[in-house]
Amino acid sequence: MYIYNVTINIDESIHAEWLTWIESHIPEVLATGHFLSAKMTQVLVEEEMGGITYSIQYTAKTREDLDNYYKHSAEKLRNDGMKKFADKMLAFRTELKVVNEFFPAVNSN
Repeated sequence: MYIYNVTINIDESIHAEWLTWIESHIPEVLATGHFLSAKMTQVLVEEEMGGITYSIQYTAKTREDLDNYYKHSAEKLRNDGMKKFADKMLAFRTELKVVNEFFPAVNSN
């Protein structure tokens, strides 16, 4: 499994508009067929530059799925957000390879 992580810092002036947009953008990314799921989280640190930071993690089954996303879909989907929010949004992307997952032997929750 691979995780395609997009970390985005949003200027507070467009935060509400961006939240509405991202709720439809994530399903668009999933509709490409290259990812199994997505998880959106808020990063709980105060940035020196201000704004609100989120991490969106898309899970791909194979490296080929991730590469095909880059090849066929990534540019258009990235540009959609950049056109709409331009200098009010800063994004960077990282890739992670899942090496192993661990779960508690007994679930206490």
